[in-house]
Amino acid sequence: MVGNDRRGFQRLRLAKPILALLDGQNALILDVGISGAFVEHYGQPKEGDRFMLMFRWKGNDVEFVCEVAHTIVVRKTSGAEISHSGLRFVQPVGEAEARLNDMVATFVGKVLAAQKANAGATQPSASAALIDLGGARRSRARGYLSCRLQNGKWSSSMTDSADQPKDGFAVAAYEDDEDLQSLRDAYQNADEEGRRLIRLVAELSVRTVKKV
Repeated sequence: MVGNDRRGFQRLRLAKPILALLDGQNALILDVGISGAFVEHYGQPKEGDRFMLMFRWKGNDVEFVCEVAHTIVVRKTSGAEISHSGLRFVQPVGEAEARLNDMVATFVGKVLAAQKANAGATQPSASAALIDLGGARRSRARGYLSCRLQNGKWSSSMTDSADQPKDGFAVAAYEDDEDLQSLRDAYQNADEEGRRLIRLVAELSVRTVKKV
């Protein structure tokens, strides 16, 4: 299940909202991450209420049972209230989790590629490494690798914690050296938003680790 993890995950701020259905009613996904979404929708739910959220990615339905983490009414129209709600993913339907991971990795790869272009192609690109994280090796090892950049130097250590450090990123222990070096280079040269996005996609790798 997705919703048992209480750690704070990163969310991707969408330049263009994603059209969705929340219990069959039109809604807009404003931000999305691997553990939840920030949604504009009709009605005024209560914290803890559960809904079915559905949207499309590459022609396929992506559907989750969601729980309201927080909500606020942002405006009222004649006969309707419009709210912004933070939804926590509780249970994926079918292949929803894999499709969500693919969507987030693709979006973040595009953002980082655009940052690289805006920087005059001086930043290393991590797009391929990001999308490949947690690939064919996902069934091999348990545990995590925490990579931290402190005073201009990288340190790496094995850890049992899947939390993302504020001065680096954490991935599954089985990620190979080439992908890790690509991520380190991209992180070191990225701005704060780029670093946040790298941590977001590193969470995709973290989520593939089998729990003991």
